[in-house]
Amino acid sequence: MNDIHDLELVLRSHIPIVVVESQEERRVMDMLSRLRLTLGRQLYRWTVTDGLLPVFHVDMAPPIPDPEGKAARFTEPARAADALAQIKSATRGGIYLLLDFHPYLDDPVTIRLLKEIAYASESTDTTVVLLSHELRIPIELDHLTVSFRLSLPSRERLIEMIREEAKRWSRAQHGRRVKTDNVSLDMMVRYLSGLTLADARRLVRKAIQHDGAITQDDLPAVAQAKYDLLNKEGGLSFEQETAEFSDVGGLESLKRWLRQRRATFVGEIETPGVDPPKGIMLLGVQGGGKSLAAKAVAGTWCLPLLRLDFGTLYNKYFGETERNLRRSLQIAEAMSPCVLWIDELEKGVSQADHDGGTSRRVLGTLLTWMAERRKPVFIVATANEIQDLPPELVRKGRLDEIFFVDLPDQDTRAQIFAIHLRKRGQEGGEVDLARLADATEGFTGAEIEQVVIGALFTAQAEGRHLDTELLLAEVNRTRPLSVVMAERIGQLRAWAAHRTVPAN
Repeated sequence: MNDIHDLELVLRSHIPIVVVESQEERRVMDMLSRLRLTLGRQLYRWTVTDGLLPVFHVDMAPPIPDPEGKAARFTEPARAADALAQIKSATRGGIYLLLDFHPYLDDPVTIRLLKEIAYASESTDTTVVLLSHELRIPIELDHLTVSFRLSLPSRERLIEMIREEAKRWSRAQHGRRVKTDNVSLDMMVRYLSGLTLADARRLVRKAIQHDGAITQDDLPAVAQAKYDLLNKEGGLSFEQETAEFSDVGGLESLKRWLRQRRATFVGEIETPGVDPPKGIMLLGVQGGGKSLAAKAVAGTWCLPLLRLDFGTLYNKYFGETERNLRRSLQIAEAMSPCVLWIDELEKGVSQADHDGGTSRRVLGTLLTWMAERRKPVFIVATANEIQDLPPELVRKGRLDEIFFVDLPDQDTRAQIFAIHLRKRGQEGGEVDLARLADATEGFTGAEIEQVVIGALFTAQAEGRHLDTELLLAEVNRTRPLSVVMAERIGQLRAWAAHRTVPAN
């Protein structure tokens, strides 16, 4: 995409107000400075610090005086309304770049002045360009404005930039070369996609300066930094702690399904006629390991993990919740390829009408995005109450599969005990895993973990080593969820028996 060509078309179309949401002030200034010569129009820049001044070169410092005195001369008022009044009264047109103008767009005087400038633009050949990190245009000005979006760097440009930074580092290090490999370089480019070139360059420069190499060890820090740059509103959380499937007991069917699709999703291979996987839903008993499985997908696939919390999205003002969701989904696409974990999905898309229809609008926004997204964002949605989920969401095609995470069987319970004992340095103790697995029928993975933790506290208090008897005593003191809520769990398992794919 040729941004300067597209911007030229916009300026030639005599649209009075052009809106640019970007942090790349220097890039926009460079484009406008080049176009002022092509179009034969004077360029002016306004800032709250310098006021309104003519621009004759690309440098972002205050401009030098016009040597020929041809441009209209302005004093330097910092007030936005004063600057707009001068633009309105100018006898010659031009391009007026107003930087960081967003705080003034709720002022009635500012709105009126912009309208009057726009109405007179046909005869004066005046274009106002509003440039800021975020601009919410008042509805009164909507019909007078057009938004211009800067393109993001292509894969080829990112590779070129990485090579430029590697050469820069090599010169500074007297010829030492930056170490990398094809896999790490490809993944670095994927992680940088969605960022401006300036932001991507800063992250690459930091990664190289650290140890003179680009390796997969750099990727988590790059992903975190990218997330911090993109997420300004808190709708998503970046999960640093992911897991491996070796940390998850059982779920062999789910693990096999994910292994078969990993290479296609991350782009290592292309299968003609086969679309990349969209995502899965994990339904099951609370504490059964759904959240751990979601983390393991990201950890095993070596992808960033984003968690969407509907509780942080909801806003009392009409339309704000849907806007927050759209912004969160845009961030997820910018972070792609990634895993988007939507935890307890039923709490965000309830079918009830007690919230004035907000949940239904949220559902519509989510479904539209799921159908239209083009970026590799793999959804892992977890849910506990299937009856609260709308049928539009659970039908085949929205996601690739619905897996049911049931209570672990005996072999899986033994695996879970082994995992939690190993994590706590107790794998060498005198523990009979078979007896423990037999004694914990109906226990979830979370309840087995608590058995291990409780027994360790008892062992510490009594000054003895952890053994099978201490663990069995803790088991006998525990009333699992399958007993406390036997009826509800029985209904859930019966519903899932012929409607979902067993995860184990």
